[in-house]
This record gives sequence, C-alpha cells and structure tokens, in this order.
Amino acid sequence: MHRWAGMFAAAVLAWGASGAAVAAQPSARQVRQLFEVMHLSQMFGQMNTQMAGVMSQAVPCVPASYWQGFIDAAGTEQLLDRMVPVYQQHFTAADVAGLLKFYKSALGQKVITQMPQTMAEGMQVGQQWGRERGEQMIRELQQKGTLDATGRCPASPAASGSAPPPAVAH
Repeated sequence: MHRWAGMFAAAVLAWGASGAAVAAQPSARQVRQLFEVMHLSQMFGQMNTQMAGVMSQAVPCVPASYWQGFIDAAGTEQLLDRMVPVYQQHFTAADVAGLLKFYKSALGQKVITQMPQTMAEGMQVGQQWGRERGEQMIRELQQKGTLDATGRCPASPAASGSAPPPAVAH
C-alpha cells in the first residue's frame, strides 16, 4: 500500500513539474522589457507630478517641489524592482511575450498614450454617475419615508431616549 502511495505522489510531482514547464515564469529581464515598452518610468513621473499637486494642496505649508521628489530615479527603480515579482506571479513567459508584441505595435503604443486620459475621463464620468444615482436613491428613500427630509433616518423613540406617547382611550 505504501508503495502505491509513493508512486502516486511521484506521479503527481512529475505532472506538476511538467505543468510548470508549460507555464514558465517570465524572467526579470523579460518583465523589465515589458515595463520599458509600457513606459512605466514615464508614467511614474506623471503620477508623481499629479501627486505633488494634490499634496501641496493638502499640506500648503510644504512646497510642491518637495513632493516632486517622491518618485525620483532611485524610487522609480525601487518600485519597478518590487513590481517584477508581481508580474512574474500573474503572467507566464508566453503572456509577457504576447504583451511585448502587443505593446510594441502601433495599437499598443496608442493604448499606452491614451489610457491615462481615458481612465481619468472615465473616473469623472463614474463619479458624476455615482453622485446622480446616490441622490436619486436618497430621494426614493425620502419619498417612502425611510429617510427624513435631511436624508437621515427618522428619530425613533428608542433612538431619542423618550418613551412613545401614551395611547388615548376613546
């Protein structure tokens, strides 16, 4: 019986190893090529500029130039180094090869250049829709009496700490 269990375990390990060979992990070099083709370093620079503007508004006593150094050249390399294993975990070598082929194409380059603006505009559309939908749902709840005119739960006797009015006998 133990012999069969051992053979079964060996077969499972061999099958797992052959499966791993089919879905080989991309090399760090291959992932770095993808980052280069995707212009991630430049994207980090753009993100840093946007973040510096936000932070200078949030903390007005600190100049935006201070925050501009948040993702400097060394920081970019550190961040890219940390991102390599993430890509290696989620993509096979074949996946990264396909992504490289796509992002090197004219359409892939267009996606890279247009995606930041597309996403920003999409977020604005989503925020506007969310506000409108939320207001609509609040109005519906107010009409049903679930919420009061201020959009809050109506005070209940238990919530206000007072006892209900006594019943009047007729």
